[in-house]
Formats: sequence, structure tokens, C-alpha cells
Amino acid sequence: MTAAMHQVLVVEDEPGIRAVLRLMLQSGKYRVVEAETAARAEVEARTHRPDLLIVDLGLPDGDGLDVIRRVRAWSPVPIIVLSARIMEDQKVAALDAGADDFVTKPFGASELLARVRAALRRSARPGDTPPRLTIGRSIVDLARRNTLADGRELHLTPLEYRVLECLARNAGMIVTQRQLLREAWGPDRQGDSRSLRVCIRNLRAKLEPDPSRPKYIVTEAGLGYRLRLDDPPDAERDRVGPGDVSTAS
Repeated sequence: MTAAMHQVLVVEDEPGIRAVLRLMLQSGKYRVVEAETAARAEVEARTHRPDLLIVDLGLPDGDGLDVIRRVRAWSPVPIIVLSARIMEDQKVAALDAGADDFVTKPFGASELLARVRAALRRSARPGDTPPRLTIGRSIVDLARRNTLADGRELHLTPLEYRVLECLARNAGMIVTQRQLLREAWGPDRQGDSRSLRVCIRNLRAKLEPDPSRPKYIVTEAGLGYRLRLDDPPDAERDRVGPGDVSTAS
């Protein structure tokens, strides 16, 4: 997986430093999203689901530690702190809040890019999300957010990719409704089972040969959903059926 496939959220209130970081990261072939406040940081994190965050601790509407804690409550995304704070206890507080690394301002471009690469390598665990999935006649590239069906591009929404990515990380296993809602929508939407059912129905309509009898995105009644990357026997397909989840676990 190359750097061009990764997206970085920069949380920094100083426009000049944001500009430097943007140019530096873009030179390394990273896509960049920016936020200048703590409130905006969480909105951008939930909207874009970046692969890594770079967070300044001194923000105009709060402390970067709060950003780290809130993001860490629903996401394992790597977080690098970039701050002028140099006291050991301040660095410890950032790491205890959930940061993966701490870089002190002023910083060197080569060092920061090396820290970014290292954090992304650590997060790319073996057996994590497959970069490409074959689902029936569709090929889904989760890293590039690109889907081809019979050689033609098929549009999936960012939310549909997030749900599919969660299922893919656990391919062959049951993923509960609660887990899907937490990872795709965030902890404040864990009771929104209707939105999840709509998303699953839309994914089936786009990826299943017969959405009324799903072969790949199957329901485990009362538990959750399972992503199958092989073709189940007809008898098993009849057993799982197309029904939606009725309870979370």
C-alpha cells in the first residue's frame, strides 16, 4: 500500500503551520484534510475517517487532549501530537490520552514524515482490511475507495465503504449491529438500527447478484451480519436469508 492511498487530518490553528504541513504531506503523496479547532477536528474525523491524525495541543476552543480522547473513544486511528509543549508530564499526558507519538515544534520535515510512515505501518496489522475484495462480479478496492462491477465503476457512498470495511476486517465472522454502528457512525448513533438496515440493503442492491437472496452480505438473525467471500451452498444460503437484524449484542 503506497502513501498516496492514505489520508491525514491536520488539526492546527495556525494557518502558516497548516500550510507547511499541507505542502510537506502532499509532497509525500498523502491526501490532506484540515481542521483549525477542536470542534471542527471531530467533525472532519467522523466525516473523512482519515488514516492518521496530526494534532496540535493548543487549540482556540479547547485542548488537543480532548480531541484525542474523543476520537479514541470510537476509533483506533494513529494519532501524532505536534506541539510546542516540551515538559515530560505534558508528553506523558498526551500519550496517556491515546496519542501514538509526540513530535515537538519546531520540527523537521524528514523526521515528521518518518514518524507518519512508522505510525501507518504499525496500524496496518497483518490480517487487517484487505486492499481488494471480490464480491460476486464486483471488485472492491477498500484502500482506494473504488469499486468495479463488470469492468465499470460502481458508486458506493463513504458510509457504505465504512460498513463494508468493518465487515471485511472480520470476513467470515459475525459482526454485531452494535459494532457496525460504533465504527461506521460513531458511539452517539449506536441505537440507529434503521440507518444500518438501509445501508446494508443499499450495499446488497449494488453488490449482490440477487439482493433478495444475499450470498455475500448475510444476516445472522438476532446477532448481526457476516461477510462471505466465497459462494455458500444453496442450502446454507436459504438458511441465512435476507432478513435484517432485530437485536444488538
